[in-house]
Amino acid sequence: MLEAHPLILALVSYLEHDAVPTIVLDTDYNILAANAAYRRQFGRDEQAPLGEKCHRVSHHYAVPCDQAGEDCPMRKAWQSKVPERVLHIHHTPRGPEHVDVELRPILDQQGRVVAFVERLSRITLASAQPQQQGLVGRAPAFKTALASLQRAAPSQIPVLLQGESGTGKELFARAIHMGSTRATGPLVIVDCTGLTESLFESELFGYEKGAFTGATQRKIGLAEAAHGGTLFLDEIGEVPLPMQVKLLRLIESGSFRPVGSLRTVHSDFRLVSATHKPLKRMVSDGTFREDLYYRISAFPIHLPALRERVDDLPLLAETLLHRMTGEPAPSLSQAALQQLKLHSFPGNIRELRNILDRAQLFADDGLIRPEHLPEDISPAQRGKDVQRRKGSDLSELAEALERFNGSRSELARHLGLSERTLYRRLKALGL
Repeated sequence: MLEAHPLILALVSYLEHDAVPTIVLDTDYNILAANAAYRRQFGRDEQAPLGEKCHRVSHHYAVPCDQAGEDCPMRKAWQSKVPERVLHIHHTPRGPEHVDVELRPILDQQGRVVAFVERLSRITLASAQPQQQGLVGRAPAFKTALASLQRAAPSQIPVLLQGESGTGKELFARAIHMGSTRATGPLVIVDCTGLTESLFESELFGYEKGAFTGATQRKIGLAEAAHGGTLFLDEIGEVPLPMQVKLLRLIESGSFRPVGSLRTVHSDFRLVSATHKPLKRMVSDGTFREDLYYRISAFPIHLPALRERVDDLPLLAETLLHRMTGEPAPSLSQAALQQLKLHSFPGNIRELRNILDRAQLFADDGLIRPEHLPEDISPAQRGKDVQRRKGSDLSELAEALERFNGSRSELARHLGLSERTLYRRLKALGL
């Protein structure tokens, strides 16, 4: 039997002392062995589920992941014969959790796959359950964004968060910071919205005493305050064009001069930017510098709109209600939830929070019903909302096509759509 093979036994013995939770699988999805780290984190009563199918243990599926609508790393590793990595939601003793799964095929002397080593790392930057802080979500579009975040966070690469207003760009920026090697340093947020050229310069770079009228003392700029941590430029598309060259110099060299000063200040920070504006189009229009765009967009992450992750509505609503009111929190009736699912949410999660904040004030018995929701979230609005949502979805798809370089199947996964749905929408665009 495979589990008696000397090489497999040696591998299991070696993995027992690995700090990463690890299991060994045969080619028929059976769990042959699990190390101590796995038994502590994922085992029931610290017991390994030996002999059970991995998809049944992790997902409670009766069939392999790829037959249940998931990306299956085993199927991929079987075909590629190289390590494959995906983000899954696994059932654990603590409930559903996001898990980074890496599967490594074990080959015999003839190059045939004889077993797999699966390493599982809990993702703590987001939750698949309601929690008091941070990101929550389970929908495919959310998992796609989270998988990108998980890859980018530990590095120093500049990240550009792109998404509509209200999609949680600041929460994503905080998650990137907390997942980086700079997590113990400061996260400094620069809101670029509505700042004039002079105000932006004084806020970002600081100023010396007497630099201008009202400068009664020296002020440290936000770029200097971010030293050793992360500088988050929120709505970077709003930065005045004359200031973009100075911002580019800061990003490239980490150096700047405070307003009214001759001294050069150096700051070591990791850059995260965010915008809801189409920067690529702005570059073509001459309203955003091309060199700055390519400097900040080394790792773009698309943040899905709420209409792209409707399946997350119950989870988001429960989380937001708990954050607003504490325990015991109000709950949504099924009728109210169904009515919310038909709404287009142009304001995204920010709009959902406002709706729930208002509704819970009317829910005297702790249950939010349809009559507690705003009047514009009603069946009469349904037709208008659907048409507006279709137009917005098609516009977003056209923009995604412009910036995406992968295959159509990869684009479908990126947008959290099935390939059939993507095909229908491309047909609607005449593509």
